[in-house]
Amino acid sequence: MKAANVFVKTLAIAALLAAGGAQAQDVVRLGNLKFAHYGAVSYIKEIAPKCGIKVEERVFAKGLDVMQAIIAGELDVGTTASEAAISGRAGGAPIYVVAGFAKGGARLVAGADTNIKSVKDLKGKKVGVTRGGIQEVLLLAELQKAGLSSAPNPGKDVQLVFLAYADLNQALLGKNIDAMMQSEPQSSQAINKGFGVEVIKPYDTPIGEPVRTMVMTESFYNGKRPLAEKFMRCFVQATSAFISDRALAEKYVREVVFKGQITKDDFDDAISNSPYSYDITPEHIQVTTDIMARTGVGRMAKPPVAKEWVRTDLLDAAKKSLNVK
Repeated sequence: MKAANVFVKTLAIAALLAAGGAQAQDVVRLGNLKFAHYGAVSYIKEIAPKCGIKVEERVFAKGLDVMQAIIAGELDVGTTASEAAISGRAGGAPIYVVAGFAKGGARLVAGADTNIKSVKDLKGKKVGVTRGGIQEVLLLAELQKAGLSSAPNPGKDVQLVFLAYADLNQALLGKNIDAMMQSEPQSSQAINKGFGVEVIKPYDTPIGEPVRTMVMTESFYNGKRPLAEKFMRCFVQATSAFISDRALAEKYVREVVFKGQITKDDFDDAISNSPYSYDITPEHIQVTTDIMARTGVGRMAKPPVAKEWVRTDLLDAAKKSLNVK
């Protein structure tokens, strides 16, 4: 009888250990950024238990930092603007683009008293932008379109001032720069607080509205397929919830992501310029890659070919299973 009890207890302990091991294997390591339009991705970790997974989110200052963490083997999934994904792939990051989670999210904002009303008015001005961000790609594309040269040093038509996203607004407020190509919600904050005015939303280049990319490591995509499928379904559920329930999206982004640091107007304006989405195409990534190569952003020795590393099969299957268009 005692032997039977010992056997039952041993089986129970083994079952617990196996369950713990299975649970450990169902952890997804996610790298994300702190912007309003990245909010649905953050929300994945809140609903992850219902999806049968656990998501550990790490927030980075910029997309290139996400790429470095992926190269170091610290992440399974990362979210970033397309230019960081493209630069990462060109630099050897073992990643696939698997979805697009937001589009737009950029604005050329001038100082309120500068009288800058068009891109051509930037001649002779200082323009702030974050180096290596999609905003830099869009800014350089707009300057080229307007026939303006640019460089970080004086002597060109436009002097570029490279600053972190968090520092651009302060530089515009302090009149250290005349204009900025900024992300959301920071550009909306500058306008709503009265020290900035919108010049353009920079979507009239071949890039159109830039799509923010979700990437997976090749090892996660290929080697942990069932977990990757669960994660993608969870992404679609989180994004669908934010698209259909604006109040939920606002509450989560304002209170959880930004901890009360942005207003309702900031959120509304930001998301109107960077709506949540799911989709991405090889064509969009290829156009962005071509413009990056032409403008020198990312300094890629060999630009990657989009059709070789944009994989939307997981997304397509997740949307179909959840009946999401």
